[in-house]
Amino acid sequence: MGENRDGANVKGYFAWSLLDNFEWSSGYTVRFGIHYVDYKNGLKRHPKLSAHWFKNFLKK
Repeated sequence: MGENRDGANVKGYFAWSLLDNFEWSSGYTVRFGIHYVDYKNGLKRHPKLSAHWFKNFLKK
């Protein structure tokens, strides 16, 4: 971890985007979230592999 090696005072982590959302230049066509949002079926959310990775990373 960076805080041990470099002496950084890390207090937390965050994902760039928790959910897929609207991007001004691309609309809903690009998906950055760690949870997939199904826009056609009531906005149901599905965790992506990145969500599982992030969860395991935070447990360490």
